[in-house]
Amino acid sequence: MNHKIKVVELFAGVGGFRLGLEGWNGKSASSNYKSEFESPYEVLWSNQWEPSTKIQHASLVYENRFGKNGHCNEDISSVEVSNIPDHDILVGGFPCQDYSVATTLKNSKGLIGKKGVLWWSIHRILSEKKKKPKYLFLENVDRLLISPSGQRGRDFAIILQSLNELGYAVEWRIINAAEFGMPQRRRRIFILAYLNGTSVYENIKEVSPTEWILEEGTLAKAFPVTSDNALFSTEFKLKGDIVSISENFNKNGTTGLFENTGIMINGLITTRKTKPNYEGNFTILKDLIQNGEVTEEFYIDKNDLDKWKYLKGPKKEMRTNAQGFEYNYSEGGMIFPDPLDKPSRTIITGEGGKSASRFKHVIQTPKGFRRLSPVELERLNMFPDNHTFLNSITDTKRAFFMGNALVVGVIEKIGFELYKQIKNG
Repeated sequence: MNHKIKVVELFAGVGGFRLGLEGWNGKSASSNYKSEFESPYEVLWSNQWEPSTKIQHASLVYENRFGKNGHCNEDISSVEVSNIPDHDILVGGFPCQDYSVATTLKNSKGLIGKKGVLWWSIHRILSEKKKKPKYLFLENVDRLLISPSGQRGRDFAIILQSLNELGYAVEWRIINAAEFGMPQRRRRIFILAYLNGTSVYENIKEVSPTEWILEEGTLAKAFPVTSDNALFSTEFKLKGDIVSISENFNKNGTTGLFENTGIMINGLITTRKTKPNYEGNFTILKDLIQNGEVTEEFYIDKNDLDKWKYLKGPKKEMRTNAQGFEYNYSEGGMIFPDPLDKPSRTIITGEGGKSASRFKHVIQTPKGFRRLSPVELERLNMFPDNHTFLNSITDTKRAFFMGNALVVGVIEKIGFELYKQIKNG
């Protein structure tokens, strides 16, 4: 493929977006890296910076797998936009933070986002680039649609309006990877944006918003959905600039205005509740388990088993807080051990380490109860085996990477359909 679509990857972690778009060694994630995959994408610049750690472990893994060329391990908020090469598509899983803004006192058009909020690094690149990227492909946690609790959906509305002001149309969907045959129940919001003047932007204008959401859109093509006919789409216009939205959007609203699927063009939002329409095969936890290769350290000592069962079990008990106040504590039970005949629960960042935990995965094998290995956690996110292995990286850190990562197969399918939209435009 001569003319590749140029990609910049922000908040790169250990490279999940890159694996989904480029494949690995010419092979695709959805084939378990067995089938040939000719990628239309080329990542020419990437950035990964972890502010809270001295050793940049994720960046080290990224460089080890993809090379140092074009990789930047600096705080993105301090990187000069002129040092980021021109690109067709900007991708990244940016953190869910407080996106609120205020005007500067000296200049009413100047904006102050909260320091360290990484959405504004994306916004800065889009604002300052003379040649804006034509497409954005972003990922976040699903609670973005209902944050913060006092102004449900305000943060997402700020993102939509800032993209609207920059000339982009936006579509979004919350996707649970397991509902489309992938090995992990991981719900994330995926956001695609198209710059005014691109063929995809023009195509959006040619059909009704509901048609785009249910049939013609990139996300609808990648992950087909149906919608209850009784549920009509909700439409509303974003009013005011992002400062006004920051202060007033859905103030004191008890419910969010955004459904799990939607589109925004010229400030008009159409949003609709959809459900998966998938008839393919499903991957279950048992399909990914290593047999015989897992070392003793992952097995739970029989003397510790009661502690694990207690933490996973239901509780109704009196507890005392730090101030000596007694209170009733209750929580529901979790399935123990984790069922092998279903997709796995969501991997969390605290998955690693030997200590007993309510949230770590535990499976039962003929040899006993054990935690999941780093390779099994990688497989649950559809990474190649040992992608995160480096002599200087602990198993606990490898588990942390996978708790922060995304399901690569989701990126691959969306990337494939996005390319078709671009090519056919």
